[in-house]
Amino acid sequence: MNLKGLAIAVALLVLMQTPAAVCVQTSGHAGANKQSSPASAPSTAAQPVTSSPAQNLDSGGGAGSESVPHITVANPPPTPLEWALHDKIAWAATVVLAIVGWGGILLALSLLKKIDRQTGYAETAAEAAAMSAQAALLNAKALIHSERPWVLMTVEPSRSAENSFSVMATNRGRTPARIIATISGSKVTIDEKHLPRVPEYREQKTDAPSSPIILLPGESTPIKPFCRDDVRGLCDSEERFRRIETWEEKVFIYGKVTYRDLIAPEDSQEHETNWCCWYIHGRQNSGLVIAGSPEYNSHT
Repeated sequence: MNLKGLAIAVALLVLMQTPAAVCVQTSGHAGANKQSSPASAPSTAAQPVTSSPAQNLDSGGGAGSESVPHITVANPPPTPLEWALHDKIAWAATVVLAIVGWGGILLALSLLKKIDRQTGYAETAAEAAAMSAQAALLNAKALIHSERPWVLMTVEPSRSAENSFSVMATNRGRTPARIIATISGSKVTIDEKHLPRVPEYREQKTDAPSSPIILLPGESTPIKPFCRDDVRGLCDSEERFRRIETWEEKVFIYGKVTYRDLIAPEDSQEHETNWCCWYIHGRQNSGLVIAGSPEYNSHT
C-alpha cells in the first residue's frame, strides 16, 4: 500500500507541473512581445499629425474652418498569442509521458503483488517439502529398525547332561547379526528385589569370541551354560549352599551380548541385549527361567 500511495503522489505532481510549464512558456512569449512593443512605439509616436495655422489657411479653410483631430495610441493592446507548434508538441509529449508513467506504476504495483503471492506460495511449498522430508526420514528409520537384527535370549535344557541348561542367543530380526562380545555375572540374594539396580560385573572385561559368531535370521547359539554343580562354586560356605537348597536364598545369573548388523558399515552403532535368569535348585531336579527387572532384560 505504501508503494501504491507513493506512485499516485508522483503522478499527481507530474500532472500539476504540466500546466505550470505551459503557463511559463506563454508568459515568456507575452513578455517578449511587450518588450518588442515599446521598440516599435516610437515609430508610431514619432509621426504625430499636427497642423500649423499656415497650413490650415493654405487649405482654403480660412480661419473658420474646423481642424481634423488626430488620435495617437501610445500602448496598443497586445494581440492574443497562439501556441507555437513546438509548444503544442512539448505539451502533448508531457501528457503522454505522464500517462505512460502512470501505466508503468500500475504495472509495477501489479507485478509486485504477483511476486509477493509467488513468494508466499514458495514458502508454503518449502514448508511442505521439509515436512515430507522429515516424514521420509522417520519412515527410513522405522524401516531400518524393522530390518535390523534383533538378538533375544532364551533358555534351553542340555540334551547331554541332566539338570544342565544353556542360555541361548537367537536372531529374531530380518538381517544377519555378528556377535562381538559377551559378559556374564552371578549373584546370590534373597530375591530379585535385592539385586543391584544396575547389573554389576566383577570383571568389566568382555569375552570376545575366538571365532566370529554370525547368526542368520532364526539361528541360535549358546552363550552361557549352567548346571547343578556350578552352584557350589557360587557358595562361599556350606551354610549358604543349604540356604539355597531350602530356597531361603536364590541364585541369579545375568549377562550382556554385544552385536552389530552384519550388512551395516563397520562404524555403525552397536546393539546390546541384557539378560537375567533365576536358577531353581531342587533336591532332585533343577530349572533355569528368565527373571530380573527391566534393567536386566533390556535391548538396544
